Amino acid sequence: MPTMSLVLVGDVFNSMSPFHPKFDCLAVNTLLERIYGTGSGGITTNYSTTLSSVAFAGTVVGMLTFGYLSDKVGRKFGMMSATGIVALFSGLSAASSGANHSLSGMLAMLIACRFLLGIGVGAEYPCGSVSASEQSEEEGIAKNSQHRWLVLATNTMIDVGFVIGAFVPLVLYWIFGDNHLRAVWRLSLGLGVVPAIIVFFWRLRMEEPNRYKRDSMKHVRIPYRLVIKRYWRGLFGISLAWFIYDFITYPFGLYSSTVTNAVTGGSSSLTVVFGWSVVINLFYIPGTVVGAFFVDRMGPKVTMITGLLAQAVIGFIMSGLYTQLSQHIAAFAVVYGIFLSFGEFGPGNCLGVLAAKTGPTAVRGQYYGFAAAVGKIGAFIGTWVFPIIVTDFGGSSSAKGNTGPFWVGSGLAILSATVVYFFVKPLDHDGMKEEDAKFREYLEAHGFDVSLMGLPETEIVSYTEGKETGSSVKDTDSVANV
Repeated sequence: MPTMSLVLVGDVFNSMSPFHPKFDCLAVNTLLERIYGTGSGGITTNYSTTLSSVAFAGTVVGMLTFGYLSDKVGRKFGMMSATGIVALFSGLSAASSGANHSLSGMLAMLIACRFLLGIGVGAEYPCGSVSASEQSEEEGIAKNSQHRWLVLATNTMIDVGFVIGAFVPLVLYWIFGDNHLRAVWRLSLGLGVVPAIIVFFWRLRMEEPNRYKRDSMKHVRIPYRLVIKRYWRGLFGISLAWFIYDFITYPFGLYSSTVTNAVTGGSSSLTVVFGWSVVINLFYIPGTVVGAFFVDRMGPKVTMITGLLAQAVIGFIMSGLYTQLSQHIAAFAVVYGIFLSFGEFGPGNCLGVLAAKTGPTAVRGQYYGFAAAVGKIGAFIGTWVFPIIVTDFGGSSSAKGNTGPFWVGSGLAILSATVVYFFVKPLDHDGMKEEDAKFREYLEAHGFDVSLMGLPETEIVSYTEGKETGSSVKDTDSVANV
């Protein structure tokens, strides 16, 4: 239980960094546009697009690269590296400056730091989340709450981080006011150093998860052909579902402006803009918290399908009643909030659980990292495609144009539920333990020497019908063979 607590607290602090890709670009872009203006000689549309794009690119690179390093070097190495990268490039982002204090140079440095910081953020997925999943089946964790603790440690904390990250610029603006907006945007980024450093030193006390010690392939060649043959179906289903979910979820953040503009009458006050950003992000919290207490009872697969179908129903309601709802903004905000909450209740909570626990320990980091990277690619494509959908449906000035994405998003939610139903297997408690046992049997049947698996001087495990027994001895034969 103490080790699990370290993972949980580490994820809490890291998720609260105010430089998370889902919210920092909006706040920073708004502030930079106020300070330097827009158009020629100021902040251009190309800059805003580039900043968002490199954020996604860096995150994908981090997910894929550290997915491999998490398996072949270690979970702790990956987590320490992730928090170190976040701390370093959060600080450098805040200190961005160009030659002779040129605006173009400052923006170029900020873009470069944003890409490198994205690598650290992406690394957290296949390292921190994977480690947390392995700790969730350790001794001291009740069997009927294994999935709940993993959800609370990962997706719930990310959503809490969204709220805090949106709240930070608001507090800084209250402190510094309109005359010191440079301090607001630089501190909004620079404060990301604080949680990252706390996590870095906290994680120094951690050890590799016991499951990784027993079943890793750190010192042996991974038989990728056998892995793909056994797990391609589940990986395909999870990756496609993650792609669809992020394709829907990230662009739908654009509709927060609909709520904000209607409530405020198009107010440009930064207090109003940042304040409503906090409110919109709060919509995620009920879904992820309530969902965390259903995921063990219903199972991740059923919970995810339930959330997707409920989200589709709400989306169709918003499409059909958009004109009436937009005239009663309180009703629109509530229904929109329910739409976002069901997304977190189902796929938001369960994708990470399924990606972390349906594959074997030996390639868990790569399995998870690949699925998460496909999801981020979906988010990137969605942010480009959704404005086109709005235009094709009649433009943002018409009710038909604004309802277009809801029709498309709801239809995709049903498609995602169908993919999960046919391609993703149900997940039981102690599922990783059982899957590792079956994976060893599978490898042995195909002539692979499973005695090479695991780390030296760790517990040698024998598997009988998916259950572990063993004694602590030094695995000298395995070391010699390696």
